[in-house]
Amino acid sequence: MAFNRDNEKNEEFDINKNTFDEGVELGGMRSKYEIRTLICYLFHSVNKPMDKALVVEAIQKKGLANYFEISSCFDDLIKHNNIELVDEKENLYFVTANGEMVAKELERTIATTVRERAYACAIELLEQRRIEKENTVTISKIDNGYNVNFKISGGSVELMSFDLYAPDINQAKLMRKNFYKCPALIYKSIIGSLTRNKELVSESLLEIAKDF
Repeated sequence: MAFNRDNEKNEEFDINKNTFDEGVELGGMRSKYEIRTLICYLFHSVNKPMDKALVVEAIQKKGLANYFEISSCFDDLIKHNNIELVDEKENLYFVTANGEMVAKELERTIATTVRERAYACAIELLEQRRIEKENTVTISKIDNGYNVNFKISGGSVELMSFDLYAPDINQAKLMRKNFYKCPALIYKSIIGSLTRNKELVSESLLEIAKDF
């Protein structure tokens, strides 16, 4: 079942039913209809299975809609067979044929800037998930502080594993946070240092410095 503008008698899909405005920035969506359309568009444009938390964050992070409304609209789309669970282990969903039709026919009802912001955020979050899945950080309590173990993967091959000391948990968490920003560059700079490759070290450190 695809939702549409003519289904106003159905309260769940009433286009005139406004959402809560809390957390919604200027230019954001205040209609459940628009939110449902955007969710279908995201699945269609990203073209990858995603979990509910990622979709909700991608829309909420840019101030495009309220968290509770996005979550509710996501559940509505499942109920009406616009998206379905495709991976129970990872809890991943994907758009159905009905949802594809909604995305293709109605994406123009959503402002281009809204679509672009949500899409960019979803791609960003997917990439971050990939990085965190392939590269791990383990924080362990020791006598005088914390041991932080970093593992950098090249897919099926572990490229590097090393431990660093952190005097307190806050520093350990900060190290983990910054590691996930650029594990590939950290690997590149260490390899450059060990092989005495000045050009490689300079390139990687300049890239890392851009985030400072």
